[in-house]
Amino acid sequence: MKRRDFIKLVGGSAALFPIIIPPVFSQQASLSRWRSYRLTYRVDLPGEGKRARLWLPLPDTNDTPYQFSQGSVWSGNAKIARFDTIAGTASPMFYAEWHGDGSRRMTVSSVIKTADRTVNLENYSERGRSAIPADIKGFLQPTKYIPLDGIVRKTALSITKDVNTHSPLKAARAIYNWVIDNSYRDQATRGCGRGDIKSMLESNNLGGKCADLNALFVGLARAAGIPARSHYGIRIDESATHKSLGKFGDISKEQHCRAEFYLAGLGWVPVDPADVHQLALEEGLPHDHLKVIALREKLFGSWEMNWVAFNHATDIMLARDSIAGTLPFFMYPHAEIGSHQQDSLEPAEFTYKIISTELVGTGAKLS
Repeated sequence: MKRRDFIKLVGGSAALFPIIIPPVFSQQASLSRWRSYRLTYRVDLPGEGKRARLWLPLPDTNDTPYQFSQGSVWSGNAKIARFDTIAGTASPMFYAEWHGDGSRRMTVSSVIKTADRTVNLENYSERGRSAIPADIKGFLQPTKYIPLDGIVRKTALSITKDVNTHSPLKAARAIYNWVIDNSYRDQATRGCGRGDIKSMLESNNLGGKCADLNALFVGLARAAGIPARSHYGIRIDESATHKSLGKFGDISKEQHCRAEFYLAGLGWVPVDPADVHQLALEEGLPHDHLKVIALREKLFGSWEMNWVAFNHATDIMLARDSIAGTLPFFMYPHAEIGSHQQDSLEPAEFTYKIISTELVGTGAKLS
């Protein structure tokens, strides 16, 4: 049995004890690079209505060289409460349900270890590369908001027409550069956006936030024959280098989407064109500023792991009778009270808070 096959999601306790030591990965140079955090949801739903339901995305339990989950616990007064997975995936989530009116409280905590992630592309050779594995080919498929025909395919082919067709790495870099050069961060976009790239391209309005801009990279890469996917998660700590790209403590509005593409013989390669735009906009820097140029180069092949990945699921139905229908992705808390859906993008109205604490030894760094 693999270690991750043991119960890592356990309920019924308000305390969470990180007792499992991190796995040793071949790509991980030193265990001292791991940082430990507790991610906590505190939810207090309104008491009206005869039935209330809550869904929470949880840290990915598919351990990697850059993220390792040590389990989750819950406490609260729900009639039904369980750790579950998003339908059709192995991605974890929490579900709770209340019957009748009155107090509706829930706290869910997870402990996660993270380590900064870098993939060395300098020595990668595409000569004699292996075929794309069957389990990766799913990331070449269209989704509701990321079709791969029409204007998406036309745009992808125009970007890569001068690139060696036998070099997915060069094609991915061309798409990454195109997204940065042609899109922009639109502060008026609610939340992280929806990732509706067909509408973006058809309207020639390439503004948005992380779920939009990184979906643009993913869709164009897939249309060019390169497996790619978005990862949905949350910033959990301050950035070591860029104040605008991190947050610690109250992280209720710090959801963030990132992207990856796949190279045969190497694996998944991290990118984040959206953060290049966020740095430039929030720090008032032109895109030819040395700081922005340096981040642009860095984010093609690396992620600073002051962020935690939840899942890469798309076109999600949380329940057959959910009034929300199909969600483009699952990155925010979701609640339904009677026939009313709470506004996930307004934590105060929804009445939830997400808190991060850093675990140091046997204690916690609160600020």
